[in-house]
Amino acid sequence: MGEAQVRVWRPDWPCSLGVLRLHRRGGGDPTFRTDDPRDGGRTWRGVRTPQGPATLALHVRPADGEVHAEAWGPGAAWVLESVPAMLGAHDSWEGFEPRHPVLVEARRHHPHARLGRTGLLMEALVPAIIEQKVTGQEAFAGFRMLVHRFGERAPGPGAERRLWVQPDAATLRTVPSWEWLKMHVDPARSRALVTAARVADSLERSVALGPEEADRRLRSLPGIGHWTSAEVRQRTFGDPDAVSFGDYHVAKDVGWALTGTPFDDDQLAEFLEPWRPQRGRVPALVAMMGLHRPRHGARMSPRTHLPASVTRPRG
Repeated sequence: MGEAQVRVWRPDWPCSLGVLRLHRRGGGDPTFRTDDPRDGGRTWRGVRTPQGPATLALHVRPADGEVHAEAWGPGAAWVLESVPAMLGAHDSWEGFEPRHPVLVEARRHHPHARLGRTGLLMEALVPAIIEQKVTGQEAFAGFRMLVHRFGERAPGPGAERRLWVQPDAATLRTVPSWEWLKMHVDPARSRALVTAARVADSLERSVALGPEEADRRLRSLPGIGHWTSAEVRQRTFGDPDAVSFGDYHVAKDVGWALTGTPFDDDQLAEFLEPWRPQRGRVPALVAMMGLHRPRHGARMSPRTHLPASVTRPRG
């Protein structure tokens, strides 16, 4: 199994693992597991780092003010080094003025909220492309099938917990068109995925250059627009100005929560402009408070014209 590498980190604020929920792609995400609180309540992630795959287990000890991290695999040292950033150590709300009573209340309820950053662009990009213009149910199922068919078991105890790591870019480049269809990923999205995989090294290098350059490189690729770029920048950089324009819910929910009337994207952009360069914190606070318009209207339905396929995980 290999020895665990261990890190104990003492943040200077009451740190919560809730920030990691942004990286969970549905309840059945094979790269994300959470233990029952009676079994320690650890959060597990299967991560593909620049040094190779890793299993990461995190546990917060509030009484001691400590985060305990264990990691296994070739990428263990890299992922342990990234833990503070992943949990929000580099995020700052300085300069953000709530301005709206709902946001003031949200900030009061969540005074220690942070935006985390992984520094891993392809990890965020692959599921974001799969989630384009489809229901969450269809997107999460497609991501699960991709990971089970072409990913690998997470190292160390991750395998015992049925934890997986996403496929690497080299593998994505070799997935044939009919396999994408079996995973409910249509040709437009599969082309975007394969194209991104072909320039994965360039995309990952943009992490060192900042979210603006990453946004430019991402949106220069066919099939990647504002929504996908924002979803990636939120996770990879913890970009406080990234807003998921084009989302099925975000504009409507923010408008309903803050004005009583759902917005479209243009109205949302105008409304958020005073918060630039921290516009993304507004929908984040609305989501933290669980505020959304009543779901009484028509909903997006899963498509039925793609071939269905039930696949078993390898190994």
